[in-house]
Amino acid sequence: MLLRSCHLEPAVAVTLFVTALAAAAGRGAAGSAAVAAAVLAGQLSVGWCNDAADAQRDTACGRGDKPVATGELPPLAAAVAAGAALTLCVPLSLLSGLAAGAAHLGGVAAGWVYNLRWKHTVLSPLPYAAGFGSLPAFVTLGLPSPSWPAWWALTAGGLLGVGAHLVNVLPDIEDDLETGVRGLPQRLGRPACRWLAPFVMLAAVGAVVAGPPGAVRIPDWVLAVSAGAVAVAGTALPTGPRSRWPFRAAIVVAGMAVTLLLLRGPQMA
Repeated sequence: MLLRSCHLEPAVAVTLFVTALAAAAGRGAAGSAAVAAAVLAGQLSVGWCNDAADAQRDTACGRGDKPVATGELPPLAAAVAAGAALTLCVPLSLLSGLAAGAAHLGGVAAGWVYNLRWKHTVLSPLPYAAGFGSLPAFVTLGLPSPSWPAWWALTAGGLLGVGAHLVNVLPDIEDDLETGVRGLPQRLGRPACRWLAPFVMLAAVGAVVAGPPGAVRIPDWVLAVSAGAVAVAGTALPTGPRSRWPFRAAIVVAGMAVTLLLLRGPQMA
């Protein structure tokens, strides 16, 4: 039940992405393994914290996909698991050095702040931007010659975070409003969010394509043009208000942004 409650799929996806980014940036096998362990612990802590904090709301919404909401897992058990994962995350993050560890722990703290308070406010995208934006810093500050990541890597990470927030909220906006969750996407409404999500991800693609010095390479142009086509198609196609196409388009564009970041990994520092 704990595995079902920890938001395992996004936790594993983020862990794999950051681990691959660490390897591409030159962290080596041991450094990349340390990154993987720290990121997974942090993501698990945020996932369990989310389910513990939202227990009453998820129960009211009839969320059958969440063990806490169905009564299969006590909220206290999710809270204890979140605290244990957070505690483990501290030494695992510091394996990469003080500066890198502080950057990662700051990003994890942003996830907790979102769960416990800011998801109800107009500032709801900021923890996502801070959390995802901290990941390139965690990678480059842990290199043998630590350095702050390039601006375009930070920008792309932050935009991917905001896009992830919009994508995550999009299917549940009505339920959120009924239970008092009024973050920025809920205030904007479904029509605005379904357009914004793919184009925020597209902005992340643009940052990675245009940001690094030197001429834009042909593969980058191909990915950028493809991302633009997917973003437009996903939002412009005539679909119903609860269509999954904007969500799918945003995921595809995010995947292209991640691919570009991995290709540019050695240039981040």
